[in-house]
Amino acid sequence: MSERVNEEKTTPTPGTPRTGPGPGSGPAEGAVAAAKAEAVLPSLGPLGMLRWAWTQLTSMRTALFLLLLLAVAAVPGSLFPQRPANPAVVTQYIKDHPDYGKILDSLQLYDVYSSAWFSAIYILLFISLIGCVVPRAIVHYRAMRSQPPRTPARLSRLPEYGTLVVPADAGIPASRAIDDAAALLKKRGYRVEVRDRDGARPSLGAERGLFKEVGNLVFHTALIGVLVSVAAGGLFGYSGQRILVEGDTFVNTLVGYDQFTPGTNFQSSQLEPYSIQLNKFQITFDRESKGKFGQPIDFKADVTTKENPGAPAQQQTLKVNDPISLGGTSVYLTGNGYAPVVTVRDGAGNVAMQGPVVAKLQGDNYYSSVVIKVPDAKPDQLAFAGFFLPTAFITPEGVSFSGDPELFNPQLTLNSYYGDLGLNDGAPQNVFELDVKKLTPLNARNLPTKGIVLTPGTTHTLPDGKGTITFDGVKRYVGVDIHHNPGQGYALFFALVAVAGLVTSLYVNRRRAWVRTGTHPDGRTMVEYGLLARGEDHRLAGEAAAIRALLSAAWPLEEVEGSQPVPSAPEDNDRADAGTRTGAGPDTADSAAPDFIQSTAGSPESKKEQ
Repeated sequence: MSERVNEEKTTPTPGTPRTGPGPGSGPAEGAVAAAKAEAVLPSLGPLGMLRWAWTQLTSMRTALFLLLLLAVAAVPGSLFPQRPANPAVVTQYIKDHPDYGKILDSLQLYDVYSSAWFSAIYILLFISLIGCVVPRAIVHYRAMRSQPPRTPARLSRLPEYGTLVVPADAGIPASRAIDDAAALLKKRGYRVEVRDRDGARPSLGAERGLFKEVGNLVFHTALIGVLVSVAAGGLFGYSGQRILVEGDTFVNTLVGYDQFTPGTNFQSSQLEPYSIQLNKFQITFDRESKGKFGQPIDFKADVTTKENPGAPAQQQTLKVNDPISLGGTSVYLTGNGYAPVVTVRDGAGNVAMQGPVVAKLQGDNYYSSVVIKVPDAKPDQLAFAGFFLPTAFITPEGVSFSGDPELFNPQLTLNSYYGDLGLNDGAPQNVFELDVKKLTPLNARNLPTKGIVLTPGTTHTLPDGKGTITFDGVKRYVGVDIHHNPGQGYALFFALVAVAGLVTSLYVNRRRAWVRTGTHPDGRTMVEYGLLARGEDHRLAGEAAAIRALLSAAWPLEEVEGSQPVPSAPEDNDRADAGTRTGAGPDTADSAAPDFIQSTAGSPESKKEQ
């Protein structure tokens, strides 16, 4: 019993030499031998960890994952208002959702495209693509300069295989036949290398479809170009908005914008000093369709532009989806409305405010809200708030509405206030809103003084000698968006290049072909060929048929039983694929397994083998 126990204790681990019981081989020595035989894994270490992380980051799988993650990360930018586009909307959204509005702000969901997490994904994708493309480009460059793989010993093991026999009286030796095959394959776009032309069994290796990988590399390189172009647009671009009333002129300076959003590296010196003057704005309304009667169907703004102060003026037309280009920027028509022209005099009879007031669209038929702030009125500042109706209608209940977008019966309905407007406090205010909490009403519908109702050319006197307001007329205004994106053209170019590279990689197939010739003892020239595809290629059989047709047309052939392509076993296909992918396999045939050329054509043994 004790001997069996000792034998079990001294049994070595699998894969180690077994030491039998002999002199000096006790349990302690067996344990030591087993411990020495155990594999000791080396520690990865900081450098190895960095190398592993770099390998994972620069893999194509990681690049595709980051590309998908970037698309998912951009979704919140369309779900929540973005601060660079409209800060006022973001502020109002936070006020309307006090329970989670500030939480979203802390997560930078109102600044998605400039947030830290979106930038991190963007930079990692950029690094991953570069680390993936550069090594692959180097490897493929070497592959393009290298010769096609060596000729396999047994072409019959390839997925597509065929044989041809040239009669002896044709006068075509094996060396000439291999040259003819090389010329035909070159015409089909193969790069060809002839081996052992003057030997007993000349052969050639041919390869085509290297542009498949080129297209793949171009696609990924173009993606890097798109990323760089978008980044350049975000760094050096800018955008802004401006409202222009008929007769107004916009000069491309910082103070000329109503709202301006600069890029990260924007410099004011980038602004080209061009100017745009709105001469006339015309709207065409539908007057024929029953269901769409009164709807606008066309917008056209006639403008005068100058590239710089000393340049000649040019007459241009600005339309929806038809921007004009000035000073490297694109000017888009984005909105329009009416601007009532008013004159406000203070209690001393002085003109405190005069000019058009932009009315903000609120409802159908250009029903618009109007806010007028008069900080220069004396002795008290004045303010007005109400509505502008292009075609006013009043219901029996006293409700006013606009019945048509055209100026058939324009009317200005206002309430008036006086007091401190708070414009001197330094806090920004919305020009389209009026905070009446600290103001005293003068005219209102619920007051004895009633509200103010004005038509063009009429004047209303304010109570308590505060002044007067006159409705002088109506002008139209337009809203324009001005964008400067230096990377926009490059992004389009790289996007088209990416599509071209993707199409090339999808429709070009990488194939390899081999041809071997030999001379039979009776003088006939024996030819065999085989084809192999790199990856999936459902058109490989058609390519083999096309090559066979070319070879058949080049020589007078002899019909020999068994000269048709010989199907190979599945396991042979796998072996041939594995060998030819690595370029392995000798040029000489395996003597233990004679092929078509070595066999005696027409003999029972050769027919049986084929």
